[in-house]
Amino acid sequence: MDLETPVMAQYAAAKRRFPDALLFFRMGDFFELFYEDAKVASQALGLTLTARDKERKIPMAGVPARAVDGYLRRLVRQGHKVALCDQTEDPATAKGLVERAVVRLVTAGTLTEDAALDPGAANYLLAVRPGRRRAGLAWVDLSTGRFVVADVDPTVVLDEVARVGPAEVLVPEGEEGDALATRLEREAGRVPTRVPAWSFAAEAAGKTLKEHFRVGSLAAYGLDRDPPSLGAAGAALEYLRTTQMTALAHVVRIERHDPGTVVLLDRTSRRRLDLVEREGGERDGTLLAVLDSTKTAMGGRMLREWILSPLRDAAAVRRRHDGVEELVKDAFLRRDVAGALAQVRDVERILARVATNRANARDLLALGLSLQPLPALRQMLSLAYSGTLATLRDAIAPFDDLRDLLARAVADDPPPGIKDGGLFRPGFHAELDELRGLSRSGKDWIAQFQAREAERTGIASLKVGFNRVFGYYLEVTKQHLGKVPPEWVRRQTVANAERFVTDELRHHEEKVLGADERCKELEHRLFQELRAGVEARIPALQALASALAELDVLQSLAEVAASGGWVRPELLDDRTLELVEGRHPVVERHLPPGERFVPNDVVLDAERRIALITGPNMAGKSTYIRQAAVLVLLAQMGSFVPAARARVGLCDRIFTRVGAEDDLARGQSTFMVEMSEAAHILLHASDRSLVVLDEIGRGTSTFDGIALAWAITEYLSEVVGARTLFATHYHELTEISTRLTSVRNLNVAVREWGDEIVFVRRIQEGATDRSYGIHVAKLAGVPDAVVERAKAVLAGMEAKHRDLGRDVSFGGGKGEPVPRPVQIPLFSVEPDPVVAALRRVDPDQLTPIEALNELARLRRMLD
Repeated sequence: MDLETPVMAQYAAAKRRFPDALLFFRMGDFFELFYEDAKVASQALGLTLTARDKERKIPMAGVPARAVDGYLRRLVRQGHKVALCDQTEDPATAKGLVERAVVRLVTAGTLTEDAALDPGAANYLLAVRPGRRRAGLAWVDLSTGRFVVADVDPTVVLDEVARVGPAEVLVPEGEEGDALATRLEREAGRVPTRVPAWSFAAEAAGKTLKEHFRVGSLAAYGLDRDPPSLGAAGAALEYLRTTQMTALAHVVRIERHDPGTVVLLDRTSRRRLDLVEREGGERDGTLLAVLDSTKTAMGGRMLREWILSPLRDAAAVRRRHDGVEELVKDAFLRRDVAGALAQVRDVERILARVATNRANARDLLALGLSLQPLPALRQMLSLAYSGTLATLRDAIAPFDDLRDLLARAVADDPPPGIKDGGLFRPGFHAELDELRGLSRSGKDWIAQFQAREAERTGIASLKVGFNRVFGYYLEVTKQHLGKVPPEWVRRQTVANAERFVTDELRHHEEKVLGADERCKELEHRLFQELRAGVEARIPALQALASALAELDVLQSLAEVAASGGWVRPELLDDRTLELVEGRHPVVERHLPPGERFVPNDVVLDAERRIALITGPNMAGKSTYIRQAAVLVLLAQMGSFVPAARARVGLCDRIFTRVGAEDDLARGQSTFMVEMSEAAHILLHASDRSLVVLDEIGRGTSTFDGIALAWAITEYLSEVVGARTLFATHYHELTEISTRLTSVRNLNVAVREWGDEIVFVRRIQEGATDRSYGIHVAKLAGVPDAVVERAKAVLAGMEAKHRDLGRDVSFGGGKGEPVPRPVQIPLFSVEPDPVVAALRRVDPDQLTPIEALNELARLRRMLD
C-alpha cells in the first residue's frame, strides 16, 4: 500500500482498523475507495474504475458525498460492510493535512438513512444467545429506537427469526454460535455476523445495559435474573455502540415480548399464506397489500407487525375491534383522521437521526410539520366513545411549545447541509438577521462595484468572481488587458483571461466574508442547540409516534372493512370456528373486472373438528382452506373479516402444509419437504391450533400416500384435537368419517355438460368419488390426442379392476388398487399402544422426519 503521501498514510491507518469493510474515504466532495475496495465497489455499484497514480496505478473509484446514502443501501444489500471515514475538520480552516476519522461502520442492521430503508418495514438487528432449554433473542431497530427481548424455546428460534425478519443477525463466536450459524444458513438462508462471545456473557451484557440506561438494576426490564435474553440484549447494544461511535439517545427502553401472548406462525405458514411478501419478496398479492391504507410510514410498519403477530388475549383483540368499529361506523371521522395523518412524516426515524446527530434542518422541518395537525386530531377524537380511541386521543400530546418553536425557526426550504447557512427563518434570531444584512449589503456593494468599474474602464465584459484561494477578484479577457488601470494588482492567469484585485475590493471582501462566516457559524450553533432541545424530548415524542401509528393502523383497517363490507368477528373461548359466506381477501381483490368471488362457509368445533375436502384441481380447494386460516388471523390481529358472520374460538397457532417444492440446497425432495412439514405440525400442534393441509402423501406410492394421510388425519383428530381443514385427492380417505364422528366430508361442486365441466366453486356437504383429472388436463391445454388416450387407458383400468371386484378410485391419478380401509384400527386416546409409545418419546430429541418415521413404525407394529 502506498504510504508515500500523507493522505494515503492516513487512508492506510483507517483501513487497518476495519480490514473487513469497504472504506469510504472522504476527499472533498467525494468518498473515494482504493485498491481492492475500489475493485469490489466498482463491480457492485457499476462505478468507473480509475487510477490515483498513473505510475503506480492505484485502483480508485468514488461516489459523490451528497449521494452516498443510496450507494450504502446497495452495498449492504449485497452483504458488504462499509466504514465511513469522514473529514472531521473544515478543509478551509485546516492547517496542513485535513483530519479524518472513521465515524461509523455501516452494516445491514445499522442503517438509519431514509434513502437506504424501506419506509414500510422495520430494519432490525437481531442477536441470538443459544441455549439448550431456553434461547435468548433481542432485536433493535436503530432507525426508530425500538428494542425488544424474548426468551423462547430453542425449537422455535428460526421461526422467531423469520417472524422478526431482521436485516442482520448476530451470533456468538465459538461452537454454540457456529452450530446456530450453520442452521441459519442452511434452513433460513441467512449468513449471520459473528461477534465476540464475551459480549453475550451475563456480566458484560449487564454492564453494557446498565451503563446505557443509567440504572443500577435491570429488574424493570425483566433482565435481573440472567435470562438468556440478557446476553442477547447486551450483545446487540454493544454491537451498536461499536459500529455507530455515537450516543444512542433514542434507545430509551426495552420491551419484553412473550411468545405466549401471540399466535405462533412458523416460517412455512407465513410464506404459504402470502402475508407480507410473496416468493421473491414482492408485496403485491399479499394480505399486507390488501390491508394497507395507512397514511404514515410508522403505521405501515405497525400494520406489518400486527399481521405477523396476531394476539391470543381476547380482551386486547377486542380493544382493537372497538377502535375499528367506531371508525367504520363514522365515515366522516375516518376521513378526517386519515387526512390529518397524511400530514405526519416518519417521526420515529427523524428522532433516530436526531439522537445520532445525523438530523439536518429538513428533518426538523418535517418534525414541525408533523406536529401541526395534532390539535385538530385531538379535537376530532374528543367525542370518541370507544375506550380505544379515547386512550389514543389522550396519548396524542399537542407539543404546542415545540410546534411553535419549529414553525418560527426552520426555513421553508433549508439546504441538506447544516454548515452552509440558510437554515433559519428571518426574524428568528436578531444577531443572525443583522449578520445576514451585513452580508447582503456587502454583496450588493460588490455588484455595484462591478458595474462602476466596467463603466470607468470601458471593459463591458468585466465581471467580479470568487474562489476560496484568492477570494473576490476582477476578471478581464485578454483582448481588454490594455484597458486595465495601473492600480489593479494581477493575481492569477487563466485561459483567455487575467484576474486582478484592488485595495477597495479587498477591504469590502473582508466585510462580506467576515459576515458570511460569522453567519454560518452562528446558524450551525443555533441548529445544534435546536436539535439538542428536540433530543431532550425524544421519549415523549416516541410515545406520540406510537399513538399516531396505532391510530393509523385502526383507520386503515376500518377503511378496508367499510369499503369491502367486512364484519366484526365474535371471539370465543372454545374451539368454535364459524365463518359464514367467507371470502379470501387477496383473491377477491385480484379478480378480473366483472367477476364475483363465490363465498363459502367454514364450520368446525370441538366435536366436528376436521373437514376433509375433495374435488378436482383448480376448483378452489386450496383457496378455501387458506381462506379459513387468513380469516382467523385477521380476526385475532384486530381486523374485521370478509364474511357475513364470523365466530372464532381463539387459536394458539396456525399451521399450513400447502404446496411444496424440492429443497435442492438441502438435498430434500418434494416428498421429504412435505413429510418434514407434516411432522412439525404433528409434534407442535395443540387442541387450540388451526391446521390447514393440502395434499399429503402425493410424492410416494398410492398405498404409502393413503396410509400416511389416513394416519395423520387420525392423529390430528384423536391425539391432537386441532381444528383441521384437509384438502385431498385420496377419495378413500373420506371413509374415515364413517369411523370418526369428528370428521366431516366436504366437496367442491362441479357441473358437467357433456365432456365439459364447470367449476361452481361452492363447498357442499358430502364426499366426491371423482377428481376430473383428465378434464382439468384438457382445460390446461394438454393436446387432444393425449387427453383421448388417457380416457381410453382410464376406462380400461377401471373395467379391469371392476372385474377383480376391487373397490378402487383412479380419479386422483393413482394406478394401484386400494382395498377398502375399513379394517384399519383407529388411534384411541388410551390405551392405544401407539399413543402411549409416542408420549414416551421426547420430540426435542427427534428431527421432524425422524418423528414421522417413528409414528409410521409404531403404527405398523400395531397393525
